[in-house]
Order: sequence, then structure tokens, then C-alpha cells
Amino acid sequence: AVIERSKAMYGGTCINIACIPTKTMIVAAEKGWSFDDTMKERGAVTGRLNAKNYKMLADNGVDVIDAEAHFVSNKVIEVVAGDDRQELTAETIVINTGAVSNVLPIPGLTTTKHVYDSTGIQTLEALPKRLGVLGGGNIGLEFAGLYNRLGSQVTVLDAATSFLPRVEPSIAKLAKEYMEEDGIVFEQGVKTSEVKNDGDEVVVVTDKGEFRFDALLYATGRKPNIELHLENTDIALTERGGIQVNKHLETSVPGVFAVGDVNGGLQFTYISLDDFRIVFNYLTGDGSYNLETRGAVPTAMFLNPPLAQVGLTEDQARAAGGPVAVKELPVAGMPRGHVNGDLRGAFKAVVNPETKEILGVTLFGQESHEIINLITLAMNHHIPYTDLAKQIFTHPTMAENLNDLFAI
Repeated sequence: AVIERSKAMYGGTCINIACIPTKTMIVAAEKGWSFDDTMKERGAVTGRLNAKNYKMLADNGVDVIDAEAHFVSNKVIEVVAGDDRQELTAETIVINTGAVSNVLPIPGLTTTKHVYDSTGIQTLEALPKRLGVLGGGNIGLEFAGLYNRLGSQVTVLDAATSFLPRVEPSIAKLAKEYMEEDGIVFEQGVKTSEVKNDGDEVVVVTDKGEFRFDALLYATGRKPNIELHLENTDIALTERGGIQVNKHLETSVPGVFAVGDVNGGLQFTYISLDDFRIVFNYLTGDGSYNLETRGAVPTAMFLNPPLAQVGLTEDQARAAGGPVAVKELPVAGMPRGHVNGDLRGAFKAVVNPETKEILGVTLFGQESHEIINLITLAMNHHIPYTDLAKQIFTHPTMAENLNDLFAI
């Protein structure tokens, strides 16, 4: 049985309120579609995939229970739908309740009109002329770029003093420059003390003065959704508020597993999918595939152009010790960049020149979100970087520039 409290969420966060709808909106905006047409396309795509996921369950004999659920004891779950209540138990229970928006204790943040989280900002009926974004992480920057393309005047208010601190500094510098060239305004090191309305305006009070918007998005991270009455169980939590799991993703209660965002790991839909592989291998195989044997995990930010990375940055690699060699190539020197008419960005590789292993790669340019998967495959199968330097690629493509990138 699958218990889901909302029919609008079959398939989970990614399909309905995150990756798929936001990337659909980004593609529509890149095509120059109007705000109304963009929103219609978003609804059409999510509707199709929502229905597809429900059908996948129903066609395979899974009972889909539309209700809320919580734990009564270690292996007993109470399912509640209106006045109807039912208790279920099973040999194996999987908790996959995802994450919810992290709401900072800022006065007025949740009570002020025209203030939205990452879900609410996708359901606006009209394009805001001025949009404020509270937070400069992945979610905030993707929405900043999206609404900028749709025509909003976007200002990002970020408490952090540095822009994309986990990204190679030279690449992060380029990303900020490009977004500013597109008209996005950044205010770094901003401390917000209050959010309030002045008529229909949203007023954000900070240590750098007041900022006024027609709408405000707060993108201040997401936290594990553990509102499951876990106090009725022996399920332990981590210091950061996720459900504690072992290398097989089993909680402190045997037979109860926690997968995806709820266990406090990396918050990506492909990690939730891979968590399934770990649990399935444990239940039906030898448990050899687990958190300890999981390989490198790539990431992608859908900026303009996309920014993708895997492994270590140069600073991280040098801090870890051992031989390090690096190379960075500007997209302006790549033939396909000229064909695309987009010369923005750069590729950077970090390698061990003695063992020939790839330590990390950052790609910032068109098709980066696709090419990073080739790098990840090479890293996980211990392919020397020198092999990529002489690999035959089709031409003209962005991937062929890996020949030059790894000629270190």
C-alpha cells in the first residue's frame, strides 16, 4: 500500500512542485512564451506525469490510500481520512515523506500577503512586476533566473556574504556576472528583521534598508518532513532533524526504512530513486549496494547557462592532500559555443596527475547538465582522465571539449 495525503502529489515533490514544473517553466521562458502560456504548460506537464505515476501503481496491484498517516507504535501506522480511521502494519515500512520549506523565524514571513514558498510561487495568477527572493541557494537562484526571463524585476536578498560558496570561485564569479548582466540585482550579507505589507506591497526590512516588492519568494532551504508522531516509536533522529539510518537506510527500528529527503541526505530526486535501489538490494539481494558503496553524485543548477558539478573543487582537493592538477577552459574557445551563439561559461577539471583519477569537475555552459553525467560515469568506473583526453566525440558538440579539458 502507498499512503498519500494529496492526489496532487502522486509521484512526489519532483514531478508535481519541483524539478519537472520548474524546468518546464524555464524552457517555456527560454522560448519567449508569455506568463499565462508558461503556467498552462506547467499544469499540463505535471498533470500528465501525476496521472502516469498513479497508473503505474494501480496497474501493478498497489493499494493507493488517499489519507494522512502517522505512527502509533514501531510497526503500526494509523491512516486518517476525514472521520475514517484505520490501522495498518507491515513487515517492511518505508518512510518517504520528503522535505518541507524551512521557515526562518522572521516576523511577518508567514502572515504577510503576497509572500510565497517555492510551491506557492508556481501558482501565481499574474506576473509580479517586482519580485524579491529571500535566499541565494539553488532554489532561489533558479527562480530568480526564471522570473527574470518572464519579465519580472528580480532582487535577491541573501544572508550569505559570498555567492555560491560551494562552487569553484572562478565559476561562481562568472555566474553572478551573467545574472547581473541579465538584470538581476544581488544584495549579499543582508540580515532581514521583518516582512510586512504596505497596501499590496511587500516590504522587507533589513539592516541595509527597506526593499519593496509586488511578491516575495522565501527560498531559505528545506528540512525533513518528520511530522509523523515519531515520538510513539523508537525511530531516532539525527542532530540536524533527519531520520537516522544505517548504510542500508534502515532506521533504528528493524524493518522500517527512511529514503529520500526525510533522512537528511542530499535533497535530489535521483538520490531518492537511488535510495530505493539500496533498500531493494538489502531486501532482495546481498546488501552490497549501500550508502558506503554509492558512487559520486553529480548536481546541476538550471541557471542560464546551466551549472553542473561532481566531486571536489580545487580548494577541497588541495585541502585533502595529495597531488592536484587543474585546467580551466572558457566556453568562448569552444567551437560549439560559437555555433550555439552563447560564449558564456567555462569548464574546469581537477585531477590527480599521478593516479590519473578525476577528482572533480565543474561545467558551466550549454549542455553542462547532460555532460556532467559522462564525467560521473568515468569517475565511478575509475576511468583515467587521460582516456577522456583521447576519446572520440562527435563534432561539433560541447562534449568534445573534454578532449582539451583533460589534456592536462
